[in-house]
Amino acid sequence: MNLLQLRKMMLFTAQRMVESEPELTALDQIVGDGDHGIGMKRGFASIIELLQDEKFQPTDIGDFFIKIGTKLMTSMGGASGAIFGTLFRTGGKSIVNTMELNAEVFAKFLNDGWQGVYQRGNAEPGDKTMVDALSAASKSANELTNLTLNEALPIIAKSAMEGAEKTKQMVAVFGRAKNLGDRTIGHMDPGAVSMAFILKYMNDYIHMQ
Repeated sequence: MNLLQLRKMMLFTAQRMVESEPELTALDQIVGDGDHGIGMKRGFASIIELLQDEKFQPTDIGDFFIKIGTKLMTSMGGASGAIFGTLFRTGGKSIVNTMELNAEVFAKFLNDGWQGVYQRGNAEPGDKTMVDALSAASKSANELTNLTLNEALPIIAKSAMEGAEKTKQMVAVFGRAKNLGDRTIGHMDPGAVSMAFILKYMNDYIHMQ
């Protein structure tokens, strides 16, 4: 996948993320502050503007993701903006000078992005955060580097959704959800669902082509 194709895929993904606001908000009203969906909508609406701006001309795949991350950080605000921005910025930095996004490059992006998120917030798998979906996707991607991106992405997206669904069984240890204790059991973490949705929409796009 070249830069132009990536740009189209992320524009589709951003549009679907904006449309997912009601579902994400409903989830966060149960286990959080109720503003996660609104923040994600604001961030990805900014991404749509960025990608439709002809002046936006990233030099390579890594630079593209870095600028996406910066836009999320500056537009979303709050913890989600910092976390999702860090994922894209750190993952992007690890693949600077890359001109083609394939399964191996995407695995590096996810894994280095995950490490960046961990260093920023110390969340680990099992803490009922977006890391539960991201780590599941990263581990899956590591096993699929010999496949094409079209072959690997459905499996990676499925792993992320399974990671998000597992958060139903977890007790939150971060944010407002932490104060709810056992009452968070039975509900998915909205950040994990957002992470899974991003990969799902990337996969939806690539298989529409």
